[in-house]
This record gives sequence, structure tokens and C-alpha cells, in this order.
Amino acid sequence: MDTEELFNENRGAEQQPKKESPLVSLERDLKFFNESIREVAVEIMVEGLSATPIFIAHQHEIKLGEMILDRNELNTEWSIHASTIEEFIERGIIKTELKERFMSTYKNPNDFMCLFVVVPEGANFVYYPYVKN
Repeated sequence: MDTEELFNENRGAEQQPKKESPLVSLERDLKFFNESIREVAVEIMVEGLSATPIFIAHQHEIKLGEMILDRNELNTEWSIHASTIEEFIERGIIKTELKERFMSTYKNPNDFMCLFVVVPEGANFVYYPYVKN
């Protein structure tokens, strides 16, 4: 950004509308998906598949986990896949030597959904609290 842009930021009539962060639409969808995601997390833990469920939130096609909520079918902006820490390690997304560090930050899966949010700029882990009914 040059100094011209800094000082003239509000003067031009051609202001671009500020684009909404994708996290705003994700939060909207997570509120809608809340109960479904919680049920899948409990199922993953109760069935002994993993004590560490991870959900992948994305707006594109990905090949990770299993699709549980399809944005096209549900008319939402985000799709959700269910996965586990074991798959993330097996696929090399979480390196084996970093598993303990990940686990030290992993929040209680009964209270929070662990989301791996994938956007064009990259991906990151986010914890979102389940809405209590």
C-alpha cells in the first residue's frame, strides 16, 4: 500500500464494499449444524473410533474425512467432514512428533467442536463451543 492510498482511503467514491470474513458465514452455519456435529462427535467417541474427533469445514472439494453435512444439500455455505486425529496423523497433516503438542491444546470434545477450517489462503484449527440447549 502506498502513502497515497493511506491518506486518500475515504475520499474516493469508488470504495470497495468490505468483504465479509468467511468466518462470519462459518459461525452462522455452525449454529445451524451444532446438534448434528455434536451427535457425530459423541458417536465417534462412544463407538471407540477415536477420543479425538476433528471436523473439517470447507467450501470446496476435499478428500479428508467423511462428508456428514453437504452445503449443496443443506443450502448452506460450508460443508463438514468428520475425521479423527488418527487420520490427520496418518495423512501427515499433524506430524507424529507434534501429536503431543496438538493434544495439549485440544479442548474437551464434549464442550467444543474441533474444526480444521480450510479456506483458499490455507487451513487452521479452530475450537467452537457447542450451543447448550
